Amino acid sequence: EWSSPAFQQLSGVTQTCATKSVGWDNVAYFCYPFTLEMFFTQGDESEDSLPQWPVLYFEVLSLDFWQRYRVEGYGSLVLPVSPGLHMLTIPTWRPVELGTVAELRRFFIGGSPELEDITYVRIPSTFKGERLSRLGFRTETTGSVTFRLCCLQQSRAFLETSALRQRMRSVLDRLGGFSQQSCVYNVLEAFQRARRRMQEARESLPRDLIGTSASAV
Repeated sequence: EWSSPAFQQLSGVTQTCATKSVGWDNVAYFCYPFTLEMFFTQGDESEDSLPQWPVLYFEVLSLDFWQRYRVEGYGSLVLPVSPGLHMLTIPTWRPVELGTVAELRRFFIGGSPELEDITYVRIPSTFKGERLSRLGFRTETTGSVTFRLCCLQQSRAFLETSALRQRMRSVLDRLGGFSQQSCVYNVLEAFQRARRRMQEARESLPRDLIGTSASAV
């Protein structure tokens, strides 16, 4: 249920970068920016299954002084579900052959076993069964690749939720203003009632009693 524009490039190759020693590791800083735009079209809303998020597959190659290529690792990355900045480090592995001859061939001649289908890193695109067995497939851990991803999400549902939240906030503001006004009105009304009672009680007293109490005060 994911699609991309016709002009969208869904694959690419980075530049060649020399490694430098950082502690005990050899690190290469590719600094290769890329932009990916994907669209999700929701199907039947009654389905209980969650949508499957897009996956980024990558392959690491090495190039020596004699222009010999070697596969150094494969990996996959599920794009983050939440928007924002994400720093993800993904471990890599490569297929290996048994025996010393294969390693000598890799070291002196170059070349190494490669995957025909890179989706074999996770679930092959041609797989139709329920259980995937990799019995007999030998691999070796090699290193890791760090991705810096800036994700942005846009949806009509976000706009509707934001508008609803804004409406609720304005309603609450109005209700708060009305409650404050009602509190002030209630205090003033109670004060007016007490003042009227005091005036009525004063008027009901005899004149001489009011004058005596006034002179005593």
